[in-house]
Amino acid sequence: MKNRRFLRDSAVFLLPTILVLTIVVVIPFAIGFYLSLTKWNGVSSKMGFVGLANFAELIAKGKFYRSLWFTVRITAVVVVLVNVLGTLIAEMLTRGLRGSNFFRAGYYLPNTMGGIVVGFIWQFVFVQGFPAIGAALGIPFFQQQWLGTEATAFWGLVIVTCWQSIGFVMIVMIAALSGVPQDLKEAAAIDGAGYWRTFLQIKLPHCMPYISTCLFWTISLTFKMFDLNISLTSGGPFGSTTSISQLIYQDAFSNNRYGYATAEALVFFVILFAITSIQSFAMSRREG
Repeated sequence: MKNRRFLRDSAVFLLPTILVLTIVVVIPFAIGFYLSLTKWNGVSSKMGFVGLANFAELIAKGKFYRSLWFTVRITAVVVVLVNVLGTLIAEMLTRGLRGSNFFRAGYYLPNTMGGIVVGFIWQFVFVQGFPAIGAALGIPFFQQQWLGTEATAFWGLVIVTCWQSIGFVMIVMIAALSGVPQDLKEAAAIDGAGYWRTFLQIKLPHCMPYISTCLFWTISLTFKMFDLNISLTSGGPFGSTTSISQLIYQDAFSNNRYGYATAEALVFFVILFAITSIQSFAMSRREG
């Protein structure tokens, strides 16, 4: 009797959550899967069932792989740079430096700006600002076409993404480093541990839950990169900086291939789900 009452009460409390989850996640996912099996253009009332033809075309074409390779490369570079630099800046700003609050606000400010705004600002910097500095100082490094070649456009996106994202990691890691017990640091100092040894072997292991959060955030941010590509490079030159999200948008709304774009989105979801699952498993073992 008690078990039945417990199950009934649990069902009553879980029903709203299950209902919302079904409406917001399950049903749209099922509709999306069906659309991926059609050649719907997003407007017509006729969808035209094509089965797995969209997935076969996706696998056969190199355009998807090129965008995926760009997305993977920029994600790998940005995740490392943003987390390493953000953690080092946080460490410096938790050591009682004068004016640390000013620097915290300054580093975090770009994170409050939208990707479209940031892209247009940095487009002006790359197209007009850097060449002017290079001409004035005679430095060829600044005078190159930053958004005109595949290599420089890639690193231009890396620079802007890091500039915008480091502040978030910095704030999270400041909270993490500030929470390291003082007695652990004092015990390490008594044992003769130097600054870097204390940082690497005492502070960082204590901050692993926060590091996991930062890794999840940066991976999600760069894998779903869209607005910055649109405003800064428009996916160029020659499609070399077209991210997966941008490619899906172009196929759906510019090429009117909604069914095919939905198939791309499903494949992208599977890839992202696999990466985050592996990362979650690895970080849980690390924290354990």
